Amino acid sequence: MQHVTAFSRPQTVPAVPAARSRPNLWILNSWRDLILYVGTPLLILPVFALAQSRWSAQDIYLFVAAFGAMGHHLPGMIRAYGDRALFERFRWRFIFAPLFLLVTCVAFYWWDLKGIILVVFFWGVWHGMMQTYGFCRIYDAKTGSFAALNRRLDFWLCAIWFATAVVLSPMRMTDTLGLFYSSGGPFIQPWVLQVAQRGFVFFALAVSILFVANFVWMSTQAKRPNPVKLALLITSISFWWYCNNGVSNLLVGIALFEVFH
Repeated sequence: MQHVTAFSRPQTVPAVPAARSRPNLWILNSWRDLILYVGTPLLILPVFALAQSRWSAQDIYLFVAAFGAMGHHLPGMIRAYGDRALFERFRWRFIFAPLFLLVTCVAFYWWDLKGIILVVFFWGVWHGMMQTYGFCRIYDAKTGSFAALNRRLDFWLCAIWFATAVVLSPMRMTDTLGLFYSSGGPFIQPWVLQVAQRGFVFFALAVSILFVANFVWMSTQAKRPNPVKLALLITSISFWWYCNNGVSNLLVGIALFEVFH
């Protein structure tokens, strides 16, 4: 309250509330976020459709693997080994992790072991999933939403839908099981795979229901989740699903998500 003394008798008037600034929902801005993060699949699909009419799936995959990997990994290397403070913080990890991977890959190649390809595949699924999860947390941070339940549901929603897309993909499962068997893995009965597929679908639906319920409830609270995160999840998971189940050529599917990734 404020006292106004310009009148003959002092009067008390309510204090003017400070204007609340609206939270910035975007990482860069609305248009750049929609183009670079959220709506990117809508731009990739027509480009790949045009590319498929001119080049083979193998050529497209090699092009994406060569130039896409350079643009994706080189900045990470520069950041890890060029940032003195970051390198000092994770010195031993940055030194020994590449050496461990080098020795492991050489050993698998030397003895002609197929398991390393399976490891790389699972790492690719995990890496793509965690990148989507990371962007979810960045968008929530823009609105100050740091609730532990939000974080856990974001993680499990990304994890279960990325895994379910692979498990329900005939192409992916054929390749994955082929690598598993060629690596010396035991035979898996078909009924076990069917039960696993149903279990993944059930778990995915259950997590989705919990996620939506929590999102609606948290939207009524002060630290509401970022609605852009919801759009990002829809486009990312849908595109991952399309790359695994909607594309007939496995190499094209991999290349599609690598461009988005």
